[in-house]
Amino acid sequence: MHRVVAAVDGPPHPTAGVVDRFLVDAAATGGRVSLVQHLFAPHALAAPLHRHRDEDEFSFVLSGRIGAVLGGVEVEGGPGDLIVKPRGEWHTFWNAGDEPAAVLEVITPGGLEELFRELAAREPSPAELVAMAARYGGEVDLDGTAPLVERHGLAF
Repeated sequence: MHRVVAAVDGPPHPTAGVVDRFLVDAAATGGRVSLVQHLFAPHALAAPLHRHRDEDEFSFVLSGRIGAVLGGVEVEGGPGDLIVKPRGEWHTFWNAGDEPAAVLEVITPGGLEELFRELAAREPSPAELVAMAARYGGEVDLDGTAPLVERHGLAF
């Protein structure tokens, strides 16, 4: 795979929520890895508290402040910081600031970006979200997410 993904290829920062810019799909790497840029509006939650069985995720903060829950502990990272989300560990992340934020998400093995595409195509009900995550080997904790949303004033 030889190509350049130009900075102008993809959506601008969102006015609400999180927009995904798909840079490298698992299909292009034989399933080994995928790369997705998450563009966050201020105080946007990327996903409910969740865990996945098969993938490790690494969020490299490009701009802004990113809050995260990793294994029950709240942390915050800024530009140049790497947020590590191992498989099997409950986690979530959000824009912790008043300005747009961006992260480069490295997912290994690749393939989870297809769930992101499905989620971007529609707004599932809570039951549908749980079922969608399960198809990709994931679990969602909506009850555990609600206090986090309220405490930090997050949009999801």
